[in-house]
Amino acid sequence: MIETVKHLIGSGGPSGFGSRSTADHVTDNSNLHSLTAIITGATSGIGAETARVLAKRGARLVLPARSVKTAEETKARILSEFPDSDIIVMHLDLSSLASVRQFVANFESLHLPLNILINNAGKYAHKHAISEDGVEMTFATNYLGHFLLTKLLLKKMIETAEQTGVQGRIVNVTSVIHSWFSGDMLQYLADISRSNRNYDATRAYALSKLANVLHTIELSRILHKMDANVTANCVHPGIVKTRLTRDREGLITDLVFFLTSKLLKSVPQAAATTCYVATSPRLKNVSGKYFSDCNEARTKLGSCNVKAQRLWTASELMVSQASSPIPNNVYQTTLTLALANDPLCQSQAM
Repeated sequence: MIETVKHLIGSGGPSGFGSRSTADHVTDNSNLHSLTAIITGATSGIGAETARVLAKRGARLVLPARSVKTAEETKARILSEFPDSDIIVMHLDLSSLASVRQFVANFESLHLPLNILINNAGKYAHKHAISEDGVEMTFATNYLGHFLLTKLLLKKMIETAEQTGVQGRIVNVTSVIHSWFSGDMLQYLADISRSNRNYDATRAYALSKLANVLHTIELSRILHKMDANVTANCVHPGIVKTRLTRDREGLITDLVFFLTSKLLKSVPQAAATTCYVATSPRLKNVSGKYFSDCNEARTKLGSCNVKAQRLWTASELMVSQASSPIPNNVYQTTLTLALANDPLCQSQAM
């Protein structure tokens, strides 16, 4: 109740910012002219505002997108406001692991540094669909594509931090909806990647967002073990009406947003937490945390190291299998058998 009241009135937390702070506000004293940032999902909504503000503060932007034309339009809008911005548009379809690999190869060919990686892109698939790699589409786009993207870019980020002395930042955008998921997440993923019998769009979305939180926890642990000068944190942007709900536009969706209007954020407010975590000097060496309203928050479901390690193990298997030219049904069978013999799975169900 107290947290809800704080949210409604926009009171600042320990960071000095709160639910009503905007991305412009939280980066007011930031100078990002020497930094390069990759932002997924930057063609609309929170991602577009994040890109606009980071460009305003001087960062070089790499905007990966499934639609290069739409990304070019986003680039044009930013350049119309900030003509000196350095923006590179590249193709990336996060639902395709082959596309992720091709994007990383193309990015590396540019010989650019990489200081900030913002995994922002999100999908809410109202209808059941399977990716070309045999994985349920929401999970493939929101989590697995970002998992592989981060994995392949990590060496570049660590090298950049070593060469420049500037700490790298990885920001995974999740949602408070991650706490809605219950049950064994990997078994549910295997089920809905085989058929649509048990598919529920909201549960699938919650699953993908829980995976984002667990990914952050395990990635942070690995970075710490490597003594890498790179941090990984995740953020809940808040409730905001963006194109993410485009599959469910209509009377019911509009009614839900009307009834929750007092909790809604504007897009600039929703982008604030992402920009704060990506740029604030206050967060130097802060890693493996969950942020909401520009302040660290607690999330019970995302705090289990065993679950995070189990998901990481399964994700490594999924991306390695997807690199081999095997039929999807064989891939799914391989995943199911691997999970059945996973010692983490046997020690604690998710």
